[in-house]
Amino acid sequence: MTSLMTRSRSAAIARPPDGDGPRVRWRDLVAAEWIKLWALRSTHWVWGLGTLILLGLALQSSLDTYDSWPQYGPVQRSHYDPMSEALSGAGVALLMIGAGTTGALSIVGEYASGLIRATLTAVPARHRVVLAKAVVLAAVMSGVGAFVSLGTFTLSQAVLSGRGIGLSVGDPGVPGVLAANAALAPVSALVGLGLGALLRHTAISVVITCGLLVVLPGFFKPTVHQWANELFGYFPYYAWRGTLSQLHPRTGGALPTAAEAWTGLGLWPVLAVILAVSVVRRRDL
Repeated sequence: MTSLMTRSRSAAIARPPDGDGPRVRWRDLVAAEWIKLWALRSTHWVWGLGTLILLGLALQSSLDTYDSWPQYGPVQRSHYDPMSEALSGAGVALLMIGAGTTGALSIVGEYASGLIRATLTAVPARHRVVLAKAVVLAAVMSGVGAFVSLGTFTLSQAVLSGRGIGLSVGDPGVPGVLAANAALAPVSALVGLGLGALLRHTAISVVITCGLLVVLPGFFKPTVHQWANELFGYFPYYAWRGTLSQLHPRTGGALPTAAEAWTGLGLWPVLAVILAVSVVRRRDL
């Protein structure tokens, strides 16, 4: 009997009822999550080295096109999209991997270190902890995404303008491209958050996040089966590639429209946060 009571008390401490206990102010909760995110070394890598790599890729690609432009034929020039130099497929993959990894580690690291116990003791309302983490993560990665989007665009178009083919922010289609490029960072980060909450293992969470965002979509090829076309178009990577980030989106019936792609892109972070909240509330530590 004594042993049973001891285990019951331990379980109560390990999993405080959601919503019980003192209510922490929202701004204090957000501030605490900001400190935790800033303390992650992966955050510094994404903000620092990762951003420099993406800027360098855009600069190198633009310089290559600048040098090769005189050899382009009429057909190549007519189909050329200057925005493709700002953020290429490789750059997008790196951005999604970096942001997704940061999102996963933002919650997995807390479980691995045991800090989650102190957090949930101070804030028993688990859903508020997850929502604060999601808000901070989305805000930070939106800033990173916007900086990368505008930075790569500015560098690439400055180089291409030397050939008279550069674009400006006000040109038709460009704002949508920049918004799509910037959106990939917060979307990927929140997907990583949801998977990290579900898996709670550092290596597995990072691998699954990267696989879902970058590797898995490669197994779906368009125009084979309609169901595959629909699934293909709603993966974040291909939503960007196929419709969101092109000045002249493909309009074939087999692929989603830009509006459908934006809807699909918006659903990923929403579903990921719902998953994270549900898992954290229901599982013991």
